[in-house]
Formats: sequence, C-alpha cells, structure tokens
Amino acid sequence: MNSMTLKGEVFSGEGVGADFLGISWARKQIEEKLGFDAYPGTLNIRIPDKETRLLGKVLKNLEGIEIAPARGFFRAYCFKTLLMNKVEGAIVIPQKPDYPSNVLEIIAPISLRKELSLEDSDEVEIMIIFGKH
Repeated sequence: MNSMTLKGEVFSGEGVGADFLGISWARKQIEEKLGFDAYPGTLNIRIPDKETRLLGKVLKNLEGIEIAPARGFFRAYCFKTLLMNKVEGAIVIPQKPDYPSNVLEIIAPISLRKELSLEDSDEVEIMIIFGKH
C-alpha cells in the first residue's frame, strides 16, 4: 500500500459538498465503491501551496475511484484516506474546471468535525492511500 501524508487547515465551505452527498446517484456510488454511507457533508481542508503542487504531481499519474456523473454534473475521483490516524474516509476531487487545487473535501461515514472536535483554522493530518481499492 502506498500513501502520502499532508497537513492542512480546516475551513467552512459553502454547503456544495452536502448538496452533492444528498443526490441519490452519488450516494449510491459512494456506498458501492467506497464501502460506506457518507455523512451528508464534507470536511473542507486547505493545503499549502508546496503540498498542493506535490499532490497534483502524484494524483496526475494515479487512477482514483470514479464517481460517474449524471447528466449536467461533473465527474469526481476519490482516494481513500485516514484522517488524524483515527477515521477512515475519502477525499473527493471534483473534475470541475475552476475547482481550486489547494482544497480537499473529505467524506466519511460520520461527522468529522464532531468526531474529531474540529473547528475552522485547526490543523489536520490526512493520509491519502493509493493502490488497490
């Protein structure tokens, strides 16, 4: 198993992740492909520029777990994660042209903010797991 560990800062999003996770086709694929029913919201993490560039280079050559879109939506790729060495989940990377490359959205079967007592500007460690899913 190959992995990469990043650190980033928690911030509040605009609720778009929660909207996405409320769509039946997205929820179904996440459950089938990732093996869990996602909590209806994402944990937004902003990563530093240096790590953004490194992650971009790594992900460019890897195949993520595809969430195939319904008409009118963008494709997304997921990679399994371990947040703070405690909670398994996945990052969701929307293939939207203007999506910021320094933002990670993490999904899990539980509320990550609540489970890990996280607030905006807290630093978190994310292990991204690559390889066989």
